[in-house]
Amino acid sequence: MRKLVCGAAVAAVILAALPLAACGGETAKNSYSIHAEYFEEEETLRCEMTATVFNETDNALSTLPFQIWANAYREGAIYKPVSELYAPAAYYDGESYGGFTLEHAEGASCTVGGADENILYAALAEPLYPDESVSLSFTFSVKLAKIEHRLGVGEHCVNLANFYPVLCAYRDGGFYECVYSENGDPFVSETANYSVELTVPAKYDVAGAVLKEESGGKRLYALEAENVRDVAFVLGDFTRLDGESHGVPVSYFYFDDAAPERTLSAACDSLSFFCDTFGDYIYPSYTVVQTDFPYGGMEYPMLSMISSTAAEEQVAAVVVHETAHQWWYAMVGSDQFGEAWQDEGLAEWSSALFFEAHPAYGVSYREMVNASERSYRAFFSVSAQVRGEADTRMSRPLTEYTGLYEYRNIAYDKGVILFDRVRDAAGEKKLIKGLRMYAETNCGKIASPADLVSNLDKAGASVGELIFSFTEGRCVI
Repeated sequence: MRKLVCGAAVAAVILAALPLAACGGETAKNSYSIHAEYFEEEETLRCEMTATVFNETDNALSTLPFQIWANAYREGAIYKPVSELYAPAAYYDGESYGGFTLEHAEGASCTVGGADENILYAALAEPLYPDESVSLSFTFSVKLAKIEHRLGVGEHCVNLANFYPVLCAYRDGGFYECVYSENGDPFVSETANYSVELTVPAKYDVAGAVLKEESGGKRLYALEAENVRDVAFVLGDFTRLDGESHGVPVSYFYFDDAAPERTLSAACDSLSFFCDTFGDYIYPSYTVVQTDFPYGGMEYPMLSMISSTAAEEQVAAVVVHETAHQWWYAMVGSDQFGEAWQDEGLAEWSSALFFEAHPAYGVSYREMVNASERSYRAFFSVSAQVRGEADTRMSRPLTEYTGLYEYRNIAYDKGVILFDRVRDAAGEKKLIKGLRMYAETNCGKIASPADLVSNLDKAGASVGELIFSFTEGRCVI
């Protein structure tokens, strides 16, 4: 997620068979087969999903927990999807609620639980032993709130992101259950293969899928995606521009952009720059889309959402940041819930690096770093005055931030400062070499801070103590 502006839009890409050995190895991939239909009058998505799960752990598994992010939009949710500050703009038509309803399950006995009704627990009839697989089927519905957010009915578009149950990531000997958070992106997902069919009223284009057929006032769209952490779609009435970067087709879907060619250029230029700098983009296409969203943008594999209310002078910066997330989230995963700086700080610093190489956009590297330093120091001063001290730890759960102001300054601004200091200490050549190694060795995985430090060390940039002094809140800036 990028700066606090507003907006998003979705569009993805049909994935052909890819040489994935270089990204995630030869391990078996979990898969999701989803058949969904959107009913406009009811503002409801009805779905059938089959999840095939491979046990690649060393333990027998008796229960599989699935995140159900859609329940964060229900009435009475403890962890709400949007803060009080942004709620008036996001809920454009007043209070509105949605939620997830499981209607039927096969292959397991299911209950909804977790800290905030955020987990679907699937108790298996028999233990799932290492190297075995199991297929579970779910029939469920998702009521959409009238909200301009990742999942909801906006004034111009219908956003369908994080709407289906997705298996919790398995980390450190157990499943990692995360609650929703109004601060940042709480999604920690393993890569998987997806096959999706989505039926919508014929009035809608679907950004993120390919039209398969149209009849009886409905359109059927389809998506086949391999080695992705999640999939998302946006329903709306779009104009489309197409380009190319590094042999990759790049598309921009929009409904209200005064300078759409410049937006597309930012997407093409940044994709090309990051390919040259950090290594190949592994997916067959890339899409940027404009939609209703309360912040600057939101990333998903192969697509970036851009806010329809982002100021014209901000759009390029949002596009570049979200494009950087194709490396630092989509290809190389991390613990976004507990180590938000690892993808957000790195994506924002990568954006500064892009603008340093592309002065025509009117943004400089030093301007971005200086702006982050001014913002961070102001936050530190205010926080110290109000609370007597400032909590500057970067390694902490999203739920421990006092709000978006603290989250923004710690995950983004302090993250930019961190990587700028690493550049000064190690030199740009070693830093870029280490990041290329980090991207290659952790593609398709969920990388830890130690993985990042290890790759920088191998590149000759011995900056582990510097990085951990930042993340643990010990350094003074």
